[in-house]
Amino acid sequence: MSSVLVFLEVKNNEISRISWEALAAGHVLANGLSLPLDVALVHPFTEDNMILAALHGKPWRASHLIDHALLHAYTSDGYTAAIAQLINQTKPAYVVFPHTYQVRDFAPRLATRFNQVLISDVTGIEIQSGAPTFIRQLLQGKLNAEYHASGTGPCFLSIQAGAFRADEPQAGTFDIQAFQPKLEASQIRVQPSEPFRASAQTVDLNSAAILVSVGRGIKEQANLPIVEELAKALGAELAASRPICDNGWLPMERQVGSSGQTVAPKVYLAVGISGAIQHLVGMKGSQCIVAINKDENAPIFEVADYGIVGDLFEVVPALTAAIRKAKG
Repeated sequence: MSSVLVFLEVKNNEISRISWEALAAGHVLANGLSLPLDVALVHPFTEDNMILAALHGKPWRASHLIDHALLHAYTSDGYTAAIAQLINQTKPAYVVFPHTYQVRDFAPRLATRFNQVLISDVTGIEIQSGAPTFIRQLLQGKLNAEYHASGTGPCFLSIQAGAFRADEPQAGTFDIQAFQPKLEASQIRVQPSEPFRASAQTVDLNSAAILVSVGRGIKEQANLPIVEELAKALGAELAASRPICDNGWLPMERQVGSSGQTVAPKVYLAVGISGAIQHLVGMKGSQCIVAINKDENAPIFEVADYGIVGDLFEVVPALTAAIRKAKG
């Protein structure tokens, strides 16, 4: 029986947040197609480790722990060969990856081994009449493109960060299976080196549980302290839409959107942001979106869970005072 196989990426002995988001996408696909869900990750199989603890009680059928001495240091050759062997053994219909630097390195090569292509940076999955449609955004979010699986091999896709909510899955039972691929040193043609690291940022918006994001509705840089006080009251990080960063009012590392960071905090509070598509693609995966805007027809309200139509210069100070009073 075919299945949905989700590959989880391990960094620093932890499953990455975007991997849980990919798993959420895998659940959407498996539930919509009535297929069992399996997961796979490259990690040693031991009885006592943090990875097994993280996997415990999750609702999928099987967890495949891929282990081999030649996989302890990442190489695209090793990962491609090992995961290809697992796919040949388990025969999934769909293989889902988180869209990370590592996945971008090996997954396209892996897909070609099965005469397929990688549908990368998927932001949505729609299922009609038993057939999935995968959504990707083009031209910095101005257009949505629809992709359909074809051919006889498995369908490979990677999930954009923030596109699916990494909610806590319900408890369940599953089988942990050790998988040891057959690898030879001669198959590894590249020399392992230090893992790729993105340029260091003084602000990591992805690690923030609450974000207060400000847009051009703030009017001028001198008004930013109004929003900064709200962020302090909430214990939140301050973020911004592109116009704020383009004007130099806040550093570029605080920009959310297609040309900034993609985030998925527990709470995203948008202050004076109209909701251009380029901004929405960077924050629509937030668990709870609260919007404050004086224009009741602003696009931001279409994705907001809670909306306040009003003048931010009146609403934000009142909200800040109420939060501080509630905290005592």
